[in-house]
Amino acid sequence: MFFSLFITFFKIGAFTFGGGYAMLPIIQKELVEIKKLISEEEFMDAIALAQASPGSVALNTSVYVGYRIKGLKGAVASTLGSVLPSFMIILLIAMYFFRFRNNDFVDSIFMGIRPAIVALILSAVYQMWKNSRKTYIKLFASIATVGLVVFTGLNPIWIVIAGAASSVIYHKLYWPFQEERER
Repeated sequence: MFFSLFITFFKIGAFTFGGGYAMLPIIQKELVEIKKLISEEEFMDAIALAQASPGSVALNTSVYVGYRIKGLKGAVASTLGSVLPSFMIILLIAMYFFRFRNNDFVDSIFMGIRPAIVALILSAVYQMWKNSRKTYIKLFASIATVGLVVFTGLNPIWIVIAGAASSVIYHKLYWPFQEERER
């Protein structure tokens, strides 16, 4: 199982461009749909925890999934699998990129990769929205968050903190009354 976790995250890390959010649809397909190592709900929890933790969302997700499946050793195997491809690629780029940095062919490749990365990130957002429990409050909060980040330049950390505080307040004040009304 340790080798399987390592190989799974190695493949994900090696063949995904665009960073953590671009990796999420691939992680979901591999772990939830193909290998069925975790449920859809556990995957959503992993993303939420990964986003709330410092560091890359893909790396944090790999740590969570590895730990969830095989404890500390599983977390180490998943993390190494996730990080090693990027490390090797960056090492190779650092060693040889200066030779090709002004090459028109290389520039064309990067220009072609950018739209694909945007599409992967939008795919991750769509999958997370599709699999979440939708309410008008969550829709409003999502739109308001995008607006605050894009138009005000507000640091996303403050938005995450405000979201967490709002959720705690909502569930402490409103939720008990909601449950009582439903009885």
